[in-house]
Amino acid sequence: MTEISDQSEKLAPAVERFILHWGDLGGQWGVNRSVAQIHALLYLSDKPLAAEEIAGTLGIARSNVSTSLKELAGWNLIRRVPVMGERRDFFVAETDLWEMVTRIAAGRKEREIDPALKALRECVTEAEGDPRIGAVASRRLKAMLDFTETLDGWYVQMLRVPHNTLAKLIRLGGRIVRYLPVKSET
Repeated sequence: MTEISDQSEKLAPAVERFILHWGDLGGQWGVNRSVAQIHALLYLSDKPLAAEEIAGTLGIARSNVSTSLKELAGWNLIRRVPVMGERRDFFVAETDLWEMVTRIAAGRKEREIDPALKALRECVTEAEGDPRIGAVASRRLKAMLDFTETLDGWYVQMLRVPHNTLAKLIRLGGRIVRYLPVKSET
């Protein structure tokens, strides 16, 4: 079961709503709903939580919680922390939003963009030596590779920018766009 059960009465309505919404968003982003709900619970929690407490609060099977915690730890979104007098494992979430987004982006880049770049490079190389590949297909493959490499390069550059500077750039973005020529979409 991945939905919050009747045991969720312990949660404030806004917290429950956030956890459910984060779970739905996770599903849209290709993340298991339980994983996203556990992340949301840990993110909002003011204290470290044990797996049993997470399972009870969210009404999720203990085995599902264990698997989800491993996945979240693999993304570096949570970490195990010691609790005095306890032998069980307790977990906390990364709460710095910039750090969290950076880690998610790095994970997605590694799992999605890097393999796409590798495949595109191989396709462009193969196409160059194949007389059966038409000029249009060859040009489009190169354009897609160039576009993907450009985005990848921009991402790598942005990782080097301090978070506070990046926040200023993002806020400034809307004002800069006003000075750029805008092409009408018709």
